[in-house]
Amino acid sequence: MKSSASMTSLLGAHQDSGEMKVTVFGSGSFGMAMATLVARNGFDVVVLTRREEVAEGINTEHRNPTHLKEFKLPENLTATTDADVALRNTSFIVHCIPLQSTKEYLEKMKDKIEPEVPIVSTSKGLHTETLEMMHEIIPNALGRKNHPVAFLSGPTFAQDIMSNTPSGAVLASHDILMSRKLAHLFSGPTMRVYPSEDVIGVQVGGALKNVIAILAGVAEGLGLGINAVALLVTRGCREMNRLAVAMGGQEHTMNGLAGIGDLMLTCLGGLSRNKKVGIELGRGKKLTQILEERAQSLQGVAEGVATTPAAVKLATRYRIPTPIMRMADNLLRGEDDAANLLKDMMDAPMLDDVSLEREFQAMKYW
Repeated sequence: MKSSASMTSLLGAHQDSGEMKVTVFGSGSFGMAMATLVARNGFDVVVLTRREEVAEGINTEHRNPTHLKEFKLPENLTATTDADVALRNTSFIVHCIPLQSTKEYLEKMKDKIEPEVPIVSTSKGLHTETLEMMHEIIPNALGRKNHPVAFLSGPTFAQDIMSNTPSGAVLASHDILMSRKLAHLFSGPTMRVYPSEDVIGVQVGGALKNVIAILAGVAEGLGLGINAVALLVTRGCREMNRLAVAMGGQEHTMNGLAGIGDLMLTCLGGLSRNKKVGIELGRGKKLTQILEERAQSLQGVAEGVATTPAAVKLATRYRIPTPIMRMADNLLRGEDDAANLLKDMMDAPMLDDVSLEREFQAMKYW
């Protein structure tokens, strides 16, 4: 548990740590993992959920009956369906709502959220229509350009966090001092959180790795072998780096936990939702059937499905070659067959294996 001095340092000595309350938006798997992580650090946590049965289960049985129900929750973690109750006197908000639903969700909540309360977003992806990321969506939805926001991303499966598996992530905001303070919410004996100022890089890594993970799943579903998966993932990582740097992100971020680290977990780990979608595509299932089955069984949103077409549009805007991501887009649109994946991959343009700087110079982007 965090020491009183450590927790007080988040808001300053004027506020006693016992008064600190953290509100978590969303009671899905990752919302529960974040709520549990913060509660284990000694903060009082309230989860805002839409489901009465979830709130009742958390408050009476200390379990979420729909997500990660095998894990008992800390006693200082409660839940409510009442936004006023959840946000009253809160010190921090952890936002775990899927990106595509965030704008509508926050617009309904904006008058209840105090302008000085920091929001830490764990949502990953690109908006399918506007191509916006969370650092753009949150201020626009709240109508406050300067609302304090930060972004947490890294190789962190919810189930492993609940199991206290050693994990790590990056927390980025435009203010490194705020990043350092907010990292205390999540850091603990089994979680390392590295502060960062690279808001763009952290978000791009979290969004684009889901696109590559779908293809990694397709390759596995087709039985292509680990060589093919490694080729896809590595070249996909290169495309992530190109686009992130072109957008203003930092190359070192993409080579760290929020970039290649998250990519490795999502593409190679057995709990990845996006990879599971890809595996089913590789086995011949239609995308509509896969998504319907996932929705019916509450398996969670595979953000890569919505992010893929947006990623291709964004790459076009920045004139960045992304043949691997375009393969994923064609596959999801039904314009290509999974069985053609190997041929498409091998026929993709081959560039010299040089630094990003030399690559950009050659393409006259830098």
